[in-house]
Amino acid sequence: MMPVFGHCPSFALKNKVRSGFRFLACYKKHNLFLLIICSSLSVISQDSSLTVETFYPQGKTTSQQPFDATVHKKRIWLVTGVNVVGYGASLVILNNTWYKNYPHTSFHTFNDSKEWLQVDKLGHGWTAYNTGRISAGMWRWAGLSQNKAAIIGGVSGALYLTVIEFLDGHSAKWGWSWSDMAANVIGSGMFISQELLWKEQRIQYKFSFHHKEYGEPMLDERANDLFGESWTERMLKDYNAQTYWLSANLKSFFSKSRLPAWLNLSVGYGADGMFGGFQNKWIDVDSAVVVDRTDVPRVRQFYLAPDIDFTKIRTNKKWLRTVFFCLNAFKCPAPTLMIDSKGKVKAYPLYF
Repeated sequence: MMPVFGHCPSFALKNKVRSGFRFLACYKKHNLFLLIICSSLSVISQDSSLTVETFYPQGKTTSQQPFDATVHKKRIWLVTGVNVVGYGASLVILNNTWYKNYPHTSFHTFNDSKEWLQVDKLGHGWTAYNTGRISAGMWRWAGLSQNKAAIIGGVSGALYLTVIEFLDGHSAKWGWSWSDMAANVIGSGMFISQELLWKEQRIQYKFSFHHKEYGEPMLDERANDLFGESWTERMLKDYNAQTYWLSANLKSFFSKSRLPAWLNLSVGYGADGMFGGFQNKWIDVDSAVVVDRTDVPRVRQFYLAPDIDFTKIRTNKKWLRTVFFCLNAFKCPAPTLMIDSKGKVKAYPLYF
């Protein structure tokens, strides 16, 4: 699901483990769409009247600062065009990059719910949530009411991911995943429900990544084959180094307190020790020998850390407010406490 986010044919040929490759591909595919949406937002933001304050007015709800009821037809057409072109172009790219090289089959499912200790599923939810958030922001800028923008933006993101899942269901290489669909719906639902209930995103869905060294030649080689060698590839593919966060704005829940408006408290989830989708066994591509590294424990990790809601930082710079709006998809580095499923506790002076 993401970037730059191109497909590596050599990797596909080398990796014989279907499940492992499927989710690396899935993660990049979905984020390709998010990249297009973010690029569209940056283009639209060149309009001098666009600001993130238009989306979320410095922490105040639209009931306090009503949006102009006049729908700007030019903006409606522009945002419609951006969505149509973005959706269409990304689907064409996905088809040419991912699907055309594999045979098509009748519709079928694939149960991946236990793969990668569900870290990939959190990636689906994060993409659906932030796709809806950015899309809704554009529709607000175009003049729609907050409720309409939230529903259209959130639902359109979920529908787009559903189309991708449908394509997976007709590809011999992959399959329709009900757990992927559940994650997509939960991510979109998290965005829409908060907009309708609170008129703001009190709990934000964020992502963080750190480049990970595995400290053993065999594991480093496996990681390079499985996750890539460049920093960008590792960010997109290495589930051992990704963390997904729910970041709650404290001032939103305790409005009468003297807490800073930008202060958040976040809980995160990640995992470590994963060198295959379901287990740490793989086939060495050079010797065709089965490598068994089940001695490496696969562990779940839970985190607690402070965070920043960038959209609550006041600034008169319109471009900076747009930057803050986009930055809210990512967790700010901060002191962090971690506990894993084996009972290990560790404190980080700065974790990302």
